[in-house]
Amino acid sequence: MKIIRIAAASLNQTPLDWKGNMARIRQAVSLAEEAGANFLLLPELCITGYGCEDAFSAHFVIDCSHRFLVALARETPNMAVIVGLPVLHRKAVYNCAAVLAGGKVLGLVPKQHLAGDGLHYEPRWFRPWKPGVQDEWQGGVPMGDIDFDVNGIRFGLEICEDAWVADRPGARLARRGADIIFNPSASHFSIGKTRIRRNFVIDGSRAFGCAYVYANLLGNEAGRAVYDGGNMIAFAGELTAASPRLGFEDVVLTTATVDVDLGRAKQARTGSFEPMIEPDGDCIKAAIEWEDVRRLDPPAVDHAPWEDGPKVKEQEFTRAIALALFDYLRKSRARGFVVSLSGGADSTACALLVRTMVRLGLNALGPEEFVKKLGVPGLKPNDPIDYMVERLLICVYQATENSSKASQNAARQVAASLGATFYNLDVEPLAAGYRSMIEHAVGRALTWEQDDIGLQNIQARTRAPGVWLLANVYNMLLLSTSNRSEAAVGYATMDGDTCGSIAPIAGIDKDFLLKWLRWMFEAQPFGPCTALELVLQQKPSAELRPAALDQTDEADLMPYDALNFIELQAIRDKQGPTEAYFKTCTAFPNTPEERVYQWIEKFFTLWSGNQWKRERYAPSFHVDDENLDPKTWCRFPILSGGFDLELAELRAEIIRLKARQREE
Repeated sequence: MKIIRIAAASLNQTPLDWKGNMARIRQAVSLAEEAGANFLLLPELCITGYGCEDAFSAHFVIDCSHRFLVALARETPNMAVIVGLPVLHRKAVYNCAAVLAGGKVLGLVPKQHLAGDGLHYEPRWFRPWKPGVQDEWQGGVPMGDIDFDVNGIRFGLEICEDAWVADRPGARLARRGADIIFNPSASHFSIGKTRIRRNFVIDGSRAFGCAYVYANLLGNEAGRAVYDGGNMIAFAGELTAASPRLGFEDVVLTTATVDVDLGRAKQARTGSFEPMIEPDGDCIKAAIEWEDVRRLDPPAVDHAPWEDGPKVKEQEFTRAIALALFDYLRKSRARGFVVSLSGGADSTACALLVRTMVRLGLNALGPEEFVKKLGVPGLKPNDPIDYMVERLLICVYQATENSSKASQNAARQVAASLGATFYNLDVEPLAAGYRSMIEHAVGRALTWEQDDIGLQNIQARTRAPGVWLLANVYNMLLLSTSNRSEAAVGYATMDGDTCGSIAPIAGIDKDFLLKWLRWMFEAQPFGPCTALELVLQQKPSAELRPAALDQTDEADLMPYDALNFIELQAIRDKQGPTEAYFKTCTAFPNTPEERVYQWIEKFFTLWSGNQWKRERYAPSFHVDDENLDPKTWCRFPILSGGFDLELAELRAEIIRLKARQREE
């Protein structure tokens, strides 16, 4: 038997954090050496960080990457290490994986298929490598579509997107006799995405008759994208080892032992691939000293229990946002969060996620490491969790004359149950002062009949300066509390409730958010919060009109389940008003058709008229493939025709259908 030990490591990197990134890479190498690994796979672009964006075009970034690559190669004489970095070659920059062994760089494999959709913008910075092409990098280092032979173990690489396309490099590597295919990735988190990854890892190992090894980034690397880690090692169609996802650690190592001869025998029996006859120069060979691994570990699939249990979507959302907040807080060097707590669902969700961040961080890291990583002055490992939350979270209720006693009580109770610091501010004199100033300027009284939007917005805007001041006084991050449903239709006040450093729930719709709060209250998966009942009892309302007008969000807009359905049809599925109308009629059969038309007209009109608001939203975390962030996922013109023609054609079609029905 030819037994080898393979390791894959998830790393929580930061763009251009040379010292920190290299320290975490070295930590992974050290852990792999302790585990007796012969091969170590690290994530894509982990030397620089994946999210450097236009800095990938800067010469200092390329030069530093090269320098640290050479230093790392010298430190890894007895193990083959695969590490990602940008490489300048013949006046173009390539996204490469470098193979290090025996104290030198054996070769560079550039990415062949660049990710250029959604969050990813790789074609802006990198050039794709053509299959079958080999070249030499400076100093005679082999570069291109090559594979490697270390101590008789033949292997090659697919880099992230390479495995997501039909023409996978893995098929060619298998025909060249690969025993292992390594996949260094920077694959962003999206709810439900891990199943797709598992499939291509397991199916790749089965189809290519080899071991397939996957390593991913971890954490909130650059601000918006969250990486969930999730190392996987599969062999001959079976998942041999996997790591839990969405952890708070800097480095997560996953190992497995593989019988290479067994894999070769299976490939020979199945005869899946005709072997290729290629020049010896296409395979880079090296011999290094390593201790033979003479033990076979039992299969070690180490998923966290929640990953295969009920409510996976809710669990993934909670853990992804908690991790994103934790990394954003420590990497921005802030000292905590401030939330303008209205007593409603959105702001309560933001505050609850901060409390959950503390709980999950403490459970994952322990008090000593949790406090050390945050680096917040005055926070001590022996502090109880309530005191930690009190230091890390400030909640502020800001009342105007239209605020209800119910919302004020809910805000106070939520803050108390979470352990947050709570301030109750009266901003009505400020709002009244602005109204009086404008009334004097225009020479008339402002009325709800004539000035509804202005009178609502001034209350929301009046709340912003004070809460910003609190955030500045304590060097904290102000959390914007807008959700995705509000972003879609512009149901938010610019320079008001949209103010913030980060928008933790802007990537999720209100319908899901309400269901999530109900689950958090009833199931208590991360501890009790009895005050949530007070929030769930209320109908969502901006509380900006007088109480006598009985303002609710759904009355202003439409039912949230309908808003979410129409948004998905229009934005995710790129359906026009007519297609969205008929699909909505089918999905809501008990709703009068005229009401559905009103929903469709309102959605498309508000969507097209409020792109300027979405352009100004605080950065949000990506959680699924229905994101509306115009900077990373969903681009739309600020100025457009507003769907006037499409809505007119839909109205005409409805009239024709009704006329035909009357005739029948």
